[in-house]
Amino acid sequence: MIHTFTALGCKIVVDVNSGAVHVLDDVSYAILEQMEGPLCDHLPEEVAQRLPYERQTLEEAWQELLNLQEAGLLFAEDDYVDPETAMLLPKSAQIKALCLHVSHDCNLRCKYCFASTGDFGTGHRMTMDFETAKKAIDFVIARSGKRRNIEVDFFGGEPLMAMDTVKRTVEYARSVEKEAGKCFRFTITTNGVLLNDENIEYINREMSNAVLSLDGRKEVNDELRPTINGKGSYDLIVPKFKKLIAGRGTRDYYLRGTFTRFHKDFAKDVMELASIGKNVSVEPVVGKESDPYALRESDLPELKAEYERLAEFLKDHRDVNFFHFNVDLAQGPCVIKRLRGCGAGCEYVAITPDGDIYPCHQFVGNEEYKLGNLEDGSFDMEKSGKFAELNVYTREACKTCWARFYCSGGCSASNLLVNGDIKEPHTVGCELERKRLECAIALKAIDAGMAE
Repeated sequence: MIHTFTALGCKIVVDVNSGAVHVLDDVSYAILEQMEGPLCDHLPEEVAQRLPYERQTLEEAWQELLNLQEAGLLFAEDDYVDPETAMLLPKSAQIKALCLHVSHDCNLRCKYCFASTGDFGTGHRMTMDFETAKKAIDFVIARSGKRRNIEVDFFGGEPLMAMDTVKRTVEYARSVEKEAGKCFRFTITTNGVLLNDENIEYINREMSNAVLSLDGRKEVNDELRPTINGKGSYDLIVPKFKKLIAGRGTRDYYLRGTFTRFHKDFAKDVMELASIGKNVSVEPVVGKESDPYALRESDLPELKAEYERLAEFLKDHRDVNFFHFNVDLAQGPCVIKRLRGCGAGCEYVAITPDGDIYPCHQFVGNEEYKLGNLEDGSFDMEKSGKFAELNVYTREACKTCWARFYCSGGCSASNLLVNGDIKEPHTVGCELERKRLECAIALKAIDAGMAE
């Protein structure tokens, strides 16, 4: 399978199975657009007659393409794994990452919040005590098998509302990691309201990554992310984020925003965030079609054009690191990650303040998908196994998608929210993912000197 597209003035073909990317001239691109399968030894007469080029020019281009095919870089066979074998990926639930919900409370009232403004629809606002957090660390140590590197994301709600638990959890994990043969890497996701000099210094010292929630322009952010009293949060938060970023040094951070149907010109929000810090992530909201903020299929032409505008901006601002345009053309991640993605429910779980275990933060509160509880030591291997089975071969819509080895099958939680089925990708999300990938690949091609 190949995928041809144009972006940033480049004519590009992606060979799906080999991962090879080629920037083509007009003649070669025109030829490949005519092809429905691998090239034969000689240029077919019917192809030559359909194209407005001299025969010799076509023959030369055909030979160059044929050389790529013979080198396994065009129309390559799918030799990642046997599809039947892929359906039997490990199900041992060796967990390597925790989303630790230290707070089911929040001091903002974001209008699109999947966590129901912090309490995850439970009507019960609470924070995690240290004993539960300690059990969570013990749980991941016991469940991680021979894995050495463990990721823990302090999440909410707003985790700074439980800062004492955060600090004690980090201290405890550091005290046991050497004996357990583990190395913990911590992340915190915060809306910034409670940031002060002490918290900023602590985060910049202890957190390998900091995710800073802000939706971009002041008017956009303040409309969608008001405080409890209904006032805007931009002016309160931005100075604190700037101070935190200034002290990060070489440590990772991301300014992370969400765009909705209310503000589809999100490239402007990326530009605004880039003026605050150079690492930016602005993502499409996920919601049911009945939600007024949810993106719809009718929005796709406008949204795709906006990604193209963003790519044009980033082409001239390569110091800006836009998360969703990051793509590894060498296909660096391990095979299992390329096939299965984030590993929610089997390699990655979320734990609530009362010790309940869910496949990820977006499943929290959905009792049908609850995996267990820290207090009674339960963990449902059968449910976890159903998530381990999910990959690009077991999701029907993914089998023929050119982007499958990049997106790895998409988000199970989004699929459930939109389609009621963790295995059925939703159209809008997939279309936007493919568009992002086209823009990302074009930018990488330009960076690599493959195109001007």
